[in-house]
Amino acid sequence: MSDTTFTGPVKAGNVLNSDGTGTLASVGGSTGTANVGYCVMGQSAVCSFASATLSTTSIVIPAQSQILNIYAMVTTTESAATFTVGDTAGSASVLSGGGSLATAGRVNCTPTSGALWDNVGSTDVQVTVTASGTGSGVMTLTVTYLQAINLAS
Repeated sequence: MSDTTFTGPVKAGNVLNSDGTGTLASVGGSTGTANVGYCVMGQSAVCSFASATLSTTSIVIPAQSQILNIYAMVTTTESAATFTVGDTAGSASVLSGGGSLATAGRVNCTPTSGALWDNVGSTDVQVTVTASGTGSGVMTLTVTYLQAINLAS
């Protein structure tokens, strides 16, 4: 299977612009109220903590994007170890408080900076992961986002 790459952001819908006549009855028709929305994007990276506590991932979130979700799928546990998700421009926990590597499975991350999740800012953000110690822990980090939606706070 091949991949298709768009320079984005990718939007979808069949009514591109509102014609000013939109009413509840005209929603879903070929005229009236616009129904275009942003497509959800996602990136994943495998993170191993065998040799270093800080890992710069291959995940780069485009400028002006809104982060929807960050989660880790712990595949190899590391007892009593924790991780935080950050970026190369800020502190280790700027994106998420992270979670534990002690139990295999999904770890949902919660934002430590709601404003940064709402809009990552005017430059691309490369995601980093910091673990509380080195060892055999392995996880796959996934970030989903709306590309370049440019929400103003």
